[in-house]
Amino acid sequence: MRDEAALRDLLCVIAKSFFDRGMAVGTAGNISVRLDDGYLVTPTNGCLGRLEPARLSRLDADWRHVSGDKPTKELFMHRAFYETRATVEAVVHLHSTYATAVSMLPGAPALDPIPPVSPYYVMRVGHMPLVPYIRPGAEEIGHAIRAFEGRYSSVLLAHHGPVVAGKSLADAASAADELEETAKLHMLLLNQAPRSLTEAEIGDLVRTFKLDW
Repeated sequence: MRDEAALRDLLCVIAKSFFDRGMAVGTAGNISVRLDDGYLVTPTNGCLGRLEPARLSRLDADWRHVSGDKPTKELFMHRAFYETRATVEAVVHLHSTYATAVSMLPGAPALDPIPPVSPYYVMRVGHMPLVPYIRPGAEEIGHAIRAFEGRYSSVLLAHHGPVVAGKSLADAASAADELEETAKLHMLLLNQAPRSLTEAEIGDLVRTFKLDW
């Protein structure tokens, strides 16, 4: 049994942490978490730094809005992850500065625009595709995520920001943090040809921690 009251509180705490650290400015960013009979989602135009647990949008198992404030317009991206990866319990979407900056780099590769320069990036984020620009709120974002057929736990939306799914709300938040920190390292070292982990080193992590890489 998932404790809805505890998840409401935790979602608001995590959201405020992102806001306080500048990873979600203004009303940018949205978060969702699975319940036993539906989902909790941050409201549309809601500031992640000022959410109220009782006013979070509650959706039923068929994604119908049943209580709370009107849900985020980005429901399509959240739903796509839940319905293509059976283990997903939460989804975090941010407009974090460094990850978004990476998405704008000319020539950024379609897969792994942020290179695996740290073991924790491999462990918490894994392979990540870059999705070409789609207007925020467009249903096509969900279509693009579905096209990956659940192979990846995160995507980077060009000119928009990362979307990260996790096996718990805490895991999704931790992966979003790791993604942004690694993007920062990538941007700081962009013109210095930094060393990435080798295939052998990545393979050792995959075998040791049984990673979906």
